[in-house]
Amino acid sequence: MKMLKITSGVGILLSLLIGAGCTDNTGTDLNNQSNYEQNSTSFTVDTQLPPSTHEKTDSTHAYPYQEGDAIPALAYIEHDEVYNPESVIPPQCYTKTEGVNNPCYACHQSYDSMEKRPNQMGDGTLQGNYEFSDVGLTNSWKNLFIDRTSLIAGIDDATIKKYIAQDNYTASLNNDAMPDYMRIENLSAADKAFDGDGFAKDGSGWVSYNYKPFPSTFWPTNGSTGDAMIRLPESFQTLKGKYNKAIYTLNLSLVEMALKELDTLTVAPVNELALNLDVNQDGKLSNSVTEIARLSHYVGDASDVPLAHMLYPEGTEFLHTVRYIGVDENGNIYNAPRMKEVRYMKKHMFRSRESLASAYYAEAKDKHFEKLPQTRYLGEKGIDNGFGWTINGFIENEQGELRAQHDQELAFCNGCHKTVGSTFDQTFSFARKVPGQAGWGYIDLREIEDVPNINEEKGEFLTYMERVGGGDEFRQNGEMLAKWFDEKGMVKVEEVQRAKSVYDIITPSPGRAYALNKAYLTIVKEQSYLFGRDATLTKATNVLSTIDAEQPPLKPEHRFKWDMRLNWQQEKPSAIAEARQQ
Repeated sequence: MKMLKITSGVGILLSLLIGAGCTDNTGTDLNNQSNYEQNSTSFTVDTQLPPSTHEKTDSTHAYPYQEGDAIPALAYIEHDEVYNPESVIPPQCYTKTEGVNNPCYACHQSYDSMEKRPNQMGDGTLQGNYEFSDVGLTNSWKNLFIDRTSLIAGIDDATIKKYIAQDNYTASLNNDAMPDYMRIENLSAADKAFDGDGFAKDGSGWVSYNYKPFPSTFWPTNGSTGDAMIRLPESFQTLKGKYNKAIYTLNLSLVEMALKELDTLTVAPVNELALNLDVNQDGKLSNSVTEIARLSHYVGDASDVPLAHMLYPEGTEFLHTVRYIGVDENGNIYNAPRMKEVRYMKKHMFRSRESLASAYYAEAKDKHFEKLPQTRYLGEKGIDNGFGWTINGFIENEQGELRAQHDQELAFCNGCHKTVGSTFDQTFSFARKVPGQAGWGYIDLREIEDVPNINEEKGEFLTYMERVGGGDEFRQNGEMLAKWFDEKGMVKVEEVQRAKSVYDIITPSPGRAYALNKAYLTIVKEQSYLFGRDATLTKATNVLSTIDAEQPPLKPEHRFKWDMRLNWQQEKPSAIAEARQQ
């Protein structure tokens, strides 16, 4: 394979920071004490120098991997050679369980056939049992095994703060780098993008919702902040051909009810007389009702579409941004304007439970005959996950601008949004939405308590940490271990339960936030996403580089039945709820 001529890690980082306006006129001193160079080298950059002067620092890239393993990720893409045929196996699946630590249960579940779930994956046996192909026995996520402390040593806090404060999403829209269907005006700043009910102010039909982040990859303390938005087809937004916010609100609620198996939900006040619709099913029409009862069909111009058990209607779209960790002047954590990724899903084809069963059977058959996973690429549209969804995504290039993900980078998405037992119609966040009216609006971790999952007793995040033995899948988040675990490695249950909201449990200190942002920036400058996107600070020690297929799975007492849906009603009114009533 011919090696690509790629600028050095130092050169890329400097050009990235200069182009982003993150250096002062007096220059910024970046000490590259890293695995890129055997000897640390100090560079002083004057932003007034001509571009040709900066280019002199470029050289053939020496990546921080072992000898014989130094092919850059982009070289595989350039030469159309598949790096990791098993990229659908996420990095977290290589965690050492030691027979007792179980992060696997959050994804891998088998449910009773009596529930008639459309998701018929039934992969609960994967809880600590490595049923991998021969290719999958080798962990290809090499970025997990890199100590990035030296790589980030020369990036100061002021520099990274300037970088993550920049709005690369709007820039990508202005440059026509991103398709219009992924557009929300002012998305980098939630208060400008959405009204109080979560509806996009630009009229695009996107609606944001508040949801409990999935444990634990999506906890800010483990690397990123994020949000999620949903959009239903136009017919779900209109009545007699005209946009009607009340109709759209009701249809969104009906989707929530179908997915979560709910019979009633609270809604913003609705005038039943104006809609000529008995929303709460009490047998009469009122000028203001605040509850919707489940109906057999959607309403408005979508009244011919029936609700489907645990399935979204055809045409449903999701937008999900993965962002850097913002830190304000008071040390509070928030969703930074700069985005690492913008992810998109559209249900391009409705598949019934019976149709989905055939798709799951085909997957199982391929695995039985030891066929490697197949991904159907759709060009600029992204990929087809084989279950009715189109998936697309944008990610930062070397300059921090959002670019379309390459085919192999997109294949990674199927690891979570194709055949995972715990998902609802191949999705995660919407099943975890705060129920009813209170859940419509931009994500706010301070408004969410650590409520338990359905059929669980203790808070979900507390339970997760007890089962995992740490604050992340890899059990290497030292800050979480120090904060929530005692010297014997046991969770401080009462302290976790005293937390006012999940914000207090899963957000990092400013120092850790800066370090995680810097660590991810080194992955950006490498463009090494094929090797892993987890912003780990040090080399992972609780992760297997190779799998011994004979090693024992988790002991039976450490395997769990679990439902990602939450029991929002179980706990008594909290301080948050009481404050709302005042």
